[in-house]
Amino acid sequence: MTTLDDTAYRYRTSVPGDAEAIEALDGSFTTDTVFRVTATGDGFTLREVPVDPPLTKVFPDDDSDDGEDGEDGDPDSRTFVAYGDAGDLAGFVAVSYSGWNRRLTIEDIEVAPEHRGRGVGRALMGLATEFARERGAGHLWLEVTNVNAPAIHAYRRMGFTFCGLDTALYDGTPSDGEQALYMSMPCP
Repeated sequence: MTTLDDTAYRYRTSVPGDAEAIEALDGSFTTDTVFRVTATGDGFTLREVPVDPPLTKVFPDDDSDDGEDGEDGDPDSRTFVAYGDAGDLAGFVAVSYSGWNRRLTIEDIEVAPEHRGRGVGRALMGLATEFARERGAGHLWLEVTNVNAPAIHAYRRMGFTFCGLDTALYDGTPSDGEQALYMSMPCP
């Protein structure tokens, strides 16, 4: 159990009973800056720019049932959850390990708006890192949209750096016009 800002958080591996709360978690965010991506033949540049009015992003429902709640028994996948004092789900992180390249992928990480800024995301990432070490991962890797400046700043504070770009990943989706940024860090 961790206490942050007078709220005690309990962290654990998810169980099937957590699936409904995970699905219902509000992962939306509002930001007054985004990262503008300029792709060239030799690479890309990022520049943080203000947006006015602030942008609110609500992620569409994920219709896939990929075992995110830990039901599938895959020993190389895990979902960790954080619960607050009131028994409410404060956040979760879903990860998967790939042995061929020793990569732990952060499939999804979300913290409920009322629990943001209290270290919940960092603690969940710590559990993901511990799992990565157990698996022998060489690095952690994730994908984030260029408009999610708050998450990008948090990942950078945690030690992630930019390692790639996909300008077409979101084409034809509700996120059309956004670019996928890839970030990684060595497994500590």
